[in-house]
Amino acid sequence: MTGKEETLKEGVSRRIAVIGAGAVGSALGALLHRAGENAVLIARPAHIAAIRQHGLRVDGDTGNFIAPVEAAETLNFRPDLALLTVKTQDVIAAVKANQAFLMDVPVVTFQNGIRSDELVAGILPREQILSAVVLMHVTYSLPGKVIVVYRGKLILGRPYGLRDSKLEEVAHILNQIVPTRVTDNIQGAHWLKLIVNLNNALPAITNLTMSQVYADKTLRNLAVGLMREGLRVIDRGNIRLESLLEVSIGLTKLINWMPSGIAGRIAAAKVRRLTTVWPLWGSTLQSIQRGRPTEIDYLNGEIMELGKRYGEDTPLNTKIVELVHQVERTGQFLSVDEIRQAFEQ
Repeated sequence: MTGKEETLKEGVSRRIAVIGAGAVGSALGALLHRAGENAVLIARPAHIAAIRQHGLRVDGDTGNFIAPVEAAETLNFRPDLALLTVKTQDVIAAVKANQAFLMDVPVVTFQNGIRSDELVAGILPREQILSAVVLMHVTYSLPGKVIVVYRGKLILGRPYGLRDSKLEEVAHILNQIVPTRVTDNIQGAHWLKLIVNLNNALPAITNLTMSQVYADKTLRNLAVGLMREGLRVIDRGNIRLESLLEVSIGLTKLINWMPSGIAGRIAAAKVRRLTTVWPLWGSTLQSIQRGRPTEIDYLNGEIMELGKRYGEDTPLNTKIVELVHQVERTGQFLSVDEIRQAFEQ
């Protein structure tokens, strides 16, 4: 066994770089620091300045604490492990900016959608890449502060290759802070997460919490429609899905066949179970609130593109991508009546 492999073993303080420490990345870095790991957050200047002055404040489902974690704009050392937590559209730039220090380092992708592994593989060797599906909800409220609304779980796998000891070691590290399961079908897990995440666009165009979205019949039925459209396209592509612990393939497909009203009420009940004293904003809305580009082209846009490939119409997801870009461009959120009219055109 090489020295490099030994650095990932239990009982050794590992240098773990979190590249792109926004909401999820900051929470992971703070939790790793609390667990005794040597985490370094690679973040934007305002976030770095706040962390250096006051530490990283974490509230919510993982307890309230301040992590005096190290923060910097780019890597200047070779870590033992790197967590890539930027938005999908920033993956290439982030990896290239830190590439000199990432050779032979396990890199875990944490992006929504299905593209990030492919993007990283265009820069780094495939054997370095691990992939995580994130089932946690974190809000980046202010520089230097995040709220873990729902601790959730992680699913980890190899997008290129078979399960091995390195994958198990990284899973063990992450399991210290968030329950982590290993899968042999990480791509299928990403696709199912994409399906259940198609509703992320609805808070983004309304400025409503997820609970408020599902309290409205029009928006609730639209959320079900987006999911059904996605499932139809995925079925056409013969994509093998993977259950997400609390989100089973069976229940997801059952929602596809039951009456819309019943499906909407089931989805609303699940959202209520995630509701806490902290509002559940979608990550797409958080990007808009911070004036940052969203991942919508890698979420609902992925269903739109897959539909084109297989000759399946995707009018709901196509329109929702258009509406999110409209809100990004204008800064004006839409009322439920305006959304209803947009889909009736």
